[in-house]
Amino acid sequence: MKQSNHSLYLRLFRYSRPYVGRILAAVAASLLVAGSDVTMVRLVKPLVDNILVGGSRGLANLVPLLIIGLALVKGIGRFFQEYYIRTAGQLVVQDIRKDLYGHSLSLSMRFFSRSSVGNVMSKVLNDVGLLQTASADVLVYGARESLTLAGLIALVFYTDWKLATLAFLVLPLIVFPMAFLGKKIKQNSGRGQRAMGELTKVLQEALAGIKVIKAFGSEEYERERFVKENRKFYHFIRKVIKYDSASSPTVELVSYIGIGGVMWYGIQRVLAGSMTQGEFTSFLAAMLMMYAPVKRLTRVNNKIKQAMGSAERVFELLDEVPDIKVVPSAVSIGRARGEVQFCKVDFAYDNETVLQDFNLRINPGEVVALVGPSGGGKSTVVGLLTRFYDPQGGRILIDGQDIRMITMDSLRRNIALVDQETYLFNDSIRDNIRYGCPGASDAAVEEVARLAYADEFIRLLPDGFDQHIGDRGVRLSGGQRQRICIARAILRDAPILLLDEATSALDTESEAVVQQALSNLMKNRTTIVIAHRLSTVMHADKIVVLVKGRICEEGTHQQLLALDGVYRRLYEMQFSERF
Repeated sequence: MKQSNHSLYLRLFRYSRPYVGRILAAVAASLLVAGSDVTMVRLVKPLVDNILVGGSRGLANLVPLLIIGLALVKGIGRFFQEYYIRTAGQLVVQDIRKDLYGHSLSLSMRFFSRSSVGNVMSKVLNDVGLLQTASADVLVYGARESLTLAGLIALVFYTDWKLATLAFLVLPLIVFPMAFLGKKIKQNSGRGQRAMGELTKVLQEALAGIKVIKAFGSEEYERERFVKENRKFYHFIRKVIKYDSASSPTVELVSYIGIGGVMWYGIQRVLAGSMTQGEFTSFLAAMLMMYAPVKRLTRVNNKIKQAMGSAERVFELLDEVPDIKVVPSAVSIGRARGEVQFCKVDFAYDNETVLQDFNLRINPGEVVALVGPSGGGKSTVVGLLTRFYDPQGGRILIDGQDIRMITMDSLRRNIALVDQETYLFNDSIRDNIRYGCPGASDAAVEEVARLAYADEFIRLLPDGFDQHIGDRGVRLSGGQRQRICIARAILRDAPILLLDEATSALDTESEAVVQQALSNLMKNRTTIVIAHRLSTVMHADKIVVLVKGRICEEGTHQQLLALDGVYRRLYEMQFSERF
């Protein structure tokens, strides 16, 4: 949704409020800088009239001291002005980036299923980065040049209001082209940042999927994708550069029209004797110095327009409303007994129905397996129980309490998940295992690794538990990564355990030992197991067969075989393939 510049300015101003002290200190220092420039120009009149024309040697000896003194005051003022205003700008941008990152983490899985990670990364890094650069330039030069310009304007009107009025007659000629150029800069800057989002997406996908790219020999295809998006980014940034480059010549042309008029009229007045040479020289110096801040403020205006394009994208993400809402009356349930119930649950991804009138009751400590063809809704059941998504209809209960009335922190503390996607962080094995339980002791980490049969390979590594495993655990095999994820879930010690294809990446030998570890882990815990290998769920207390979002069969392994239905066909298909 497009936002007006006014609303964007207000939102950015709210972030500046905590640092108003720094900003005011910078403004005070800017007054010193502007005052030094105006004083320097004001000294031109006595310099010409009293020294060059009048021949006062006493005043001539004071000139170097005055110039050095003004330079010292200006230098001190510039230092404090730039220091305070730049640090204020950095703190503002830091707060925006912090809020943007925190808000991104709070968004539901539905948002990430429809948005590319690269685009989100681009907003957090590139757009906020542009805001950071622009804020520094805008705050530093905007404050200083505005005050200098104001002082010089006051000086020229004080010196000769008629000449000043003539000089300012050309200002309307600057306003309209600057407004047009600024609008174009904002439009193309926003489009350029969107193109940068696509470019970041291509880069992120390529680096994350480098193994697939090399396996299929598609380096050239990916290179062309990157070149295409890179060219699109250049297309928009070229327009920003074009309009930005046009602004200075426009201001300069209009300025020289005013200067020409002032020169002609001023010379006529000096020749007529109604104005001294010193007054005219002082006025001319002030006017020439005045157009320099105007040109720099034009640049600042262009920076502001670029920043507004980025601010629009940043606040667009900040305004994204999470699908998962925690009601104010939500409660903490402590450690749950582990009773889980799905009551007439309906769920769809956009218009694609996944679960229909889904009813399932799981008693505390019971092991329930969800099986069935792909796309039947098995992983969705896990996603709904963890509140990655909320159902469109029905209720999900834990110990008789609707999970929408439970705080997210309390809900997640009661659930441990081992997903089919074994995601590990680029950190040590020890820190990956205790992710989610940062206070766990080294002894506890090593014990759960033993229970997950991960200590066997960990101790063979050069640095043992302190071994860094690379991005996504790339230095480990699939089975090793899976066992670390299982160890992480064991350490969680939650009463409800969710295993979504937890042994899918293991070979037969590893699967056997991990199944034994999982059997020990499942004791006195409510466990939902999703598996395509029926051999891993044959001993479950209850097996639920899901087909197209509906429960078509339910019972123990033997009961389902006796039904001679979907489960039996799946069983015979898998075991016939083994022999």
